[in-house]
Amino acid sequence: MTDQLSLAGKPVDPPVVLAPMAGITNLPFRKLCREQGAGIYVCEMITTAALLERNPKTMRLIEFDAGEETRSLQLYGVDPGGMRRAVEMVVEEDLADHIDLNFGCPVPKVTRRGGGSALPWKRRLFGEIVTAAVAAASPAGIPVTVKMRKGIDDEHPTYLDAGRIAEDAGAAWVALHGRTAAERYSGTADWEAIAALKEALSVPVLGNGDIWEADDALAMVERTGCDGVVVGRGCLGRPWLFGDLESAFGGRGDRRLPRLGEVASVMARHAALLVDWIANAESFEARRNISAEEHGCKEFRKHVAWYLKGFPVGGELRRALATVSSLAELEDLLGKLDAEAPFPVETLGKPRGRTNSPGKVALPEGWLADRDDRSVPAGAELDTSGG
Repeated sequence: MTDQLSLAGKPVDPPVVLAPMAGITNLPFRKLCREQGAGIYVCEMITTAALLERNPKTMRLIEFDAGEETRSLQLYGVDPGGMRRAVEMVVEEDLADHIDLNFGCPVPKVTRRGGGSALPWKRRLFGEIVTAAVAAASPAGIPVTVKMRKGIDDEHPTYLDAGRIAEDAGAAWVALHGRTAAERYSGTADWEAIAALKEALSVPVLGNGDIWEADDALAMVERTGCDGVVVGRGCLGRPWLFGDLESAFGGRGDRRLPRLGEVASVMARHAALLVDWIANAESFEARRNISAEEHGCKEFRKHVAWYLKGFPVGGELRRALATVSSLAELEDLLGKLDAEAPFPVETLGKPRGRTNSPGKVALPEGWLADRDDRSVPAGAELDTSGG
């Protein structure tokens, strides 16, 4: 690792970034993670089209808590003009302090439109998008960063070319997930590719992929020389991982292994934060036949299995927690857990969240034919943000 990682002249200490995750990295989850440790916490992916149209859901997703010193917003866009206008909107309305560009999403509905991890293959179009974002953000001193994957598949790598193009366009840093789009979330991340990108660029390089524990982050930095890490699935059901990361980068050996009672307290706080966030939404009254509390608890359900992974909790109680509809019900069910049950150390270092098999990447017709084609694919823009 080289000099201390910084963003807009401010140190990022520890050099840790929360990866945007659809349906996960909303304001309540970011707040919960920030309470555990420092870093940069990025909101869910925001599409330029939805932002420019002021889609109600999108405007809700770009709300930030008063305690977020660096309001970090990830933008997805395929059209340079649309990207420029979206960033201009961010600047004019003071919506964020940092813009991260999404060129890493491997989801078929994105890649088949030429977006996400498919887009860097079109190097001229990629360069124009990054250049447009930087040009629009620079007058306000807002840094623009890039997050990407290794390429479409092993036969169509893009990361070295894209990294150099992003650097030349003025990106503040480049983050690389050490998998191709075809690999999705399977196998093992290629940290050697992160090392190769670090060697090729002058701007900071952040590494992403298979950081399940704080010591994995230290190992990645040691093996690749990267300037920081991006953490995604490793923090699912474990927001305290950011406290471990802060300790690790601070040279301290303490790692948190909470008992089940402590985990239950975090679960209750997470659910309460979700309910409060939804209840305060200006557009909530438009929801049909559901209270803010019930909606917040439904949003929380997806997290239950992650929090309880490896703990001795019976199937019936697990199912009840995964269908909870009120905070009182949640409190009652959490009270039935064995508070003294120790953390299941056998789960340490193991994958969390989604895992899947490699597969062929969905691409627009003829996408691979000409890398210098600058044309924007028809219907490429997405009109919804998040998941």
